[in-house]
Amino acid sequence: MEKEFTTSSPDETITRGKEFVATLDIGDIVCLQGDLGAGKTHFVKGMAEGLGIDSNDVSSPTFTLINEYHGDQLLYHFDCYRMESPREALEIGAEEYFFGDGITVIEWPERIESLLPPEAIWISIEAPDKNTRKFVIRKRES
Repeated sequence: MEKEFTTSSPDETITRGKEFVATLDIGDIVCLQGDLGAGKTHFVKGMAEGLGIDSNDVSSPTFTLINEYHGDQLLYHFDCYRMESPREALEIGAEEYFFGDGITVIEWPERIESLLPPEAIWISIEAPDKNTRKFVIRKRES
């Protein structure tokens, strides 16, 4: 299964994140791939809004690795950019979040890919120009 869409502003990216999270269930894992500045955190802000979380509370958890947001449902927000190996994720208890009571979204998931279940949803984000973002949503083959 693969779906594509494009956005032309940060606000539209947030709106699409809000729409997308409405299709998810507790326990779902969403992996966001894209270069720095591609729009990953804006998409997460939209997901948070869709779960009743103030998007102003959402920031990239680059230095804390995991942020936990409480709203109508829990949102676990990982940023694996600074991780050197999947072992680091295990040491902070990542697997407990993956199978916890919320929705998990992971930036830079390729750094811990060996830990992720095959049913994870992968979203690649490309920035063909300053304002446009192209999103491709797919499930990886097991």
